[in-house]
Amino acid sequence: QVQLVESGGGLVQAGGSLRLSCAASGSTFSSYVMGWFRQAPGKEREFVASITGSARSTSVTNSVRGRFTISRDNAKRTVHLQMDNLKPEDTAIYYCAAGSRGWLVPRISRNDYEDWGQGTQVTVSS
Repeated sequence: QVQLVESGGGLVQAGGSLRLSCAASGSTFSSYVMGWFRQAPGKEREFVASITGSARSTSVTNSVRGRFTISRDNAKRTVHLQMDNLKPEDTAIYYCAAGSRGWLVPRISRNDYEDWGQGTQVTVSS
């Protein structure tokens, strides 16, 4: 089991930037596929971005492509989500997730992740 702690959320104006971080426990972090999901009020939790353990492959959802970038630092056991040109529709609670089944490609389904953080609120004002 992996403990995940997100940070970096906050209130920002449209067009601004935020960088989310997720700190993970455990010595096998580099073998985990990592993902970011988000959940807006009244909506289901949705996929945002994913990165493989080696960081060789990433995937982002269409609505954030070109604005959000996922990265990881295996030495520090952290994963980041750089969010630029934020829009009001990006407002949500953002969750970090870890998948331990040795996936070699990014995963977009919530079912592929076993461990989740508590989430960090991102609010984008217009």
